[in-house]
Amino acid sequence: MEKEKWYKTLLSLVGLGVGVFLLAIGLTFFLEPNTIAPGGVTGFAIVLKKITGIPVYLTNLAINIPLFIIGMIILGKNFGWKTLYATALLSLFLKIIPIQAVTPDLLLSSIFGGLVSGIGLGIVFKFGGTTGGTDLAGSILNKLFPSLSLSTFMMAIDVVVVAFAGIVDKKVETSLYSVISLFITIKVIDLILEGIGYLKGFLIITSKPEEISKKIMEDLDRGVTLFKGIGMYTKEEKDVLLCVVNRSQFAKTKDIVYDIDKDAFIMVTEMSEVLGEGFEEIKS
Repeated sequence: MEKEKWYKTLLSLVGLGVGVFLLAIGLTFFLEPNTIAPGGVTGFAIVLKKITGIPVYLTNLAINIPLFIIGMIILGKNFGWKTLYATALLSLFLKIIPIQAVTPDLLLSSIFGGLVSGIGLGIVFKFGGTTGGTDLAGSILNKLFPSLSLSTFMMAIDVVVVAFAGIVDKKVETSLYSVISLFITIKVIDLILEGIGYLKGFLIITSKPEEISKKIMEDLDRGVTLFKGIGMYTKEEKDVLLCVVNRSQFAKTKDIVYDIDKDAFIMVTEMSEVLGEGFEEIKS
């Protein structure tokens, strides 16, 4: 048990390190050299450097250390050693990685800066950490003002930083490119956390549940669950089948249903994650 715990801790440290390194690459190679500020503390630090010349890593530390202390007081002492580790590591990488623009093209920089940063942050979040900043500040404010959601605080902070970038650079384009980068970062994070969606969930309303279930289980080796429903217009009892298949089985599942019951009603939804027998193992 202790060995397993040690292994998980080491894996988390390595995973957080890789994620933070990619985030730093996105900042130093694409965003910072072109004053693109995709929200958050690092975005604010990029803008502040434009005004004062203070290195991004110093601003990152200066803001996140007090936030971490306040977080310990308000959120509890055990709220996140991973956040402290990732925050310190980010400042270290920002200090030692030389700043150099891969491309002077602002559109390319905003796209690829958002992409690389999003991959890095997604990996950090996947291993249960954060890099402090916006999400930490949002958690603290949400604790103090519970009537407002965490996402509201984070969005408000990001909007202020993006607008600030345009004001400082005296170009509305800077804010617009920052919005592009922020949007891509958020979408990539969601993609990493939720998956690409290779699984499809079927809800099948049919008068022949036994035949369809048997065929799906035999031909596709997928489990099927039966629900009982009531059609609110006719007030008749309906049989509803639920099954999850991968993309390669998508067309075959529809064929099975329509071959058996051409009057069946099918609803298909994207499944971001499925845990359990036949799919991904449930882990603590």
